[in-house]
Amino acid sequence: MIYHTQLNPTISFLHEPGYRRYSLALDISEVFKPILVDRTIFRVLNKKEIQEKHFDKKLNGCHLNEMGKKIYMRAWEERLSETIKHRSLNKNVSYKHLVKLECYKLAKYILRDEPEYKPFKIWW
Repeated sequence: MIYHTQLNPTISFLHEPGYRRYSLALDISEVFKPILVDRTIFRVLNKKEIQEKHFDKKLNGCHLNEMGKKIYMRAWEERLSETIKHRSLNKNVSYKHLVKLECYKLAKYILRDEPEYKPFKIWW
């Protein structure tokens, strides 16, 4: 969603830029991790969509295998397309669009169109 705005993905404010890593995406993701990533993980685990058989345990680590990745990515896409009633816009927006709105809000603050940046805060 960053590419749909005026923001430069290589310039960040929380994470240090790294080689071949766009750290602004990491900064913006911090706002949405609890409501998007964490809840998606808990959903696939609690509904037993992802089980032990969906993991590869190699080299003292544990990674999702191909089937596990497909299951998680399907759940992720479903989560991004879910809608919520936006308080200030007074209409339904998808989580994907909500991320884009957050990018616009950050750009407005940087361009001094807004006096203060208030990150998205869950209200339910």
